[in-house]
Amino acid sequence: MENQSAESLILIVDDEEAVHYSFKRFLAPLTQRILPAHSGEEALSILEKETPDLVIMDIKMGGMDGLTTLKEITQRSLQIPVIIMTAYSTANAAIEATRLGAFEYVMKPFDPPHMMEVIQNALSTRRLMQKTVVWGVNEDQWGTDDVLIGASPAMRELYKFIGKVADSNALVLITGESGTGKELVARAIYSHSPRNKNIFLPINCAALPDSLLESELFGHEKGAFTGAIEKRIGKFEQAHKGTLFLDEIGEMSLATQVKLLRVLQDGTFQRVGGKEFVRTDARVIAATNRNLAQLVAENKFREDLYYRLQVMTIHLPSLRERRDDIPLLARYFAARAGYKELTLSPEAEQFLLHHSWPGNVRELENAIQRALILSRGNIITVEHLRSGVAAEKATLAPCPAPGTEPVPEEQGLVQALDQFWEQILKRQEKQPLKIFHWLEVELANRAMRYTHGNQVQAAKLLGISRNTLRQRLGL
Repeated sequence: MENQSAESLILIVDDEEAVHYSFKRFLAPLTQRILPAHSGEEALSILEKETPDLVIMDIKMGGMDGLTTLKEITQRSLQIPVIIMTAYSTANAAIEATRLGAFEYVMKPFDPPHMMEVIQNALSTRRLMQKTVVWGVNEDQWGTDDVLIGASPAMRELYKFIGKVADSNALVLITGESGTGKELVARAIYSHSPRNKNIFLPINCAALPDSLLESELFGHEKGAFTGAIEKRIGKFEQAHKGTLFLDEIGEMSLATQVKLLRVLQDGTFQRVGGKEFVRTDARVIAATNRNLAQLVAENKFREDLYYRLQVMTIHLPSLRERRDDIPLLARYFAARAGYKELTLSPEAEQFLLHHSWPGNVRELENAIQRALILSRGNIITVEHLRSGVAAEKATLAPCPAPGTEPVPEEQGLVQALDQFWEQILKRQEKQPLKIFHWLEVELANRAMRYTHGNQVQAAKLLGISRNTLRQRLGL
């Protein structure tokens, strides 16, 4: 998660001075920019002059209570996440707070790690809501907003698609390899939709175990499972009247898919451990780098959910399918790094145009950033690029695990590796540390190509974690 908290302004609304003191200490590692308010009236007065990134507010206060204040904040369309606190747990209060637009409902005394997670998520959400995603083919369109870059026919069709679906409430499925910008497209649809005054919530379905994912999406009741010490509002409730982005939906278990299908069909679901049905009006945008049709054939994805997701589908092209956009993207990434002009040597430009880019736009961005650092200026040569990007044409042979002898059928591979090693040593002037790094990166790239850009499968193939794989790819 990006750390935007250092510049965050947080408004604490509570009529108890001890609570303000506690939050000042609790939030010290996060930010020093805290505004205190002791009533709902005072909070609204502050909001006329200041625009905090987050409001943390108690329900029970003298004068205007927290729910009434929350209603006023929502009606002003300030796009500020509000965390509601209370020492009195009632289902009605939790439901009403969520209905009025609360980001989260937390019981006092709160669990510090959980509360810090909620605050970080709220600040991240605030950042996403503030930044509009636009599309531009000309450099004069590049501002502070996030930009979908590309003038290729495929990208122009993408812009048309976003324009068509943004005004609707239709479910959208975005497909494409890792690094093609699926979340950026989801945010573009959101930022140009009538729902852009309400919340945008992303969740990575592959990042959580299934048991936690279900609770994260649908919430849970107190005592629903070990560790469920309080009621928790899920993402579908938080995203009421807003937009929920389900990334890597192809990694979702069949059991969770059942509950997802229901909420997509009629807008209702049950919290984990709950009996009553909860209704939500959340627009869903899903994304995947997997072939869902193949997963259906393998009984790993529900057929009825697959067809439910096919309402509006857009496939994002890989970077190698729109190579004409690479120079434009390179200039854009250089501009974001503070370089108004970028000069590529002819060899560097050819390298960029002919590299396979298994990590797509994300890999290109990292390559440009590394090259700019190494060049110490805005002139990039092919050597600057090669230092961070694996060479494309090398052929590697598998090597036996340390301490083991190769079986007869591996002897030829080992001999080939010996010959290859000698060649590399001569070429690289005997710098084995650089060779080792290069081998790691090349293996990661080849695993990504073999799995068609699926990071989870590529990591399993190499026997490493997904985070390690992303490090090897420079993501």
